[in-house]
Amino acid sequence: MSRGLALVLLLAAFSASVPEARAHTPGAVGAGLVEGFAHPLSGWDHLLAMLAVGVWAAQLGGRAIWAAPAGFLGGLLAGGLLGMGGVALVAVEAGILASLVVVGASIALAVRPPLVVGLLLVALFGLLHGHAHGTELPQTADPLAYVAGFVSASILLHLLGVGAGVAARRFASPLVPRIGGGAVAAAGIAGFLAG
Repeated sequence: MSRGLALVLLLAAFSASVPEARAHTPGAVGAGLVEGFAHPLSGWDHLLAMLAVGVWAAQLGGRAIWAAPAGFLGGLLAGGLLGMGGVALVAVEAGILASLVVVGASIALAVRPPLVVGLLLVALFGLLHGHAHGTELPQTADPLAYVAGFVSASILLHLLGVGAGVAARRFASPLVPRIGGGAVAAAGIAGFLAG
């Protein structure tokens, strides 16, 4: 096992041991497509995580460039349905912050796990992000429109992250995404400390 992967797994274990943080508030009553679309854009943790998954996918290259965002989105949908169905998950907020620490550190350290490991990791994080979206679904919202909104915004954020990662690889120093990944990990750690 590489040092970078070992460090990322250590950070994940640490993140799981930190008490739950409260980073979200319930959505607006009567929400639909527009409110669902705005939800991932209005939470710094969701915004950073989805951009970071796209950047990491670009950094990994190959099949990961589409598979990592697709894995996150699959988990996002599953988690959203669980949250909307009232299924409780443990430490969702801590897991969301952990996604920033782990994915950010993976970018910063240029960790290249086997594709299956990376997909399972981002799918798990997607599940937690989706659960937060689903549990925050307003009482009178149009669930289908709300889900379509937050999935559409998530796709857009992943595409922006992939685009930024590809552009950095082609036109800038490889240090640019690594510095950005470090900043994302630091934001996750700051979120834990603030909680």
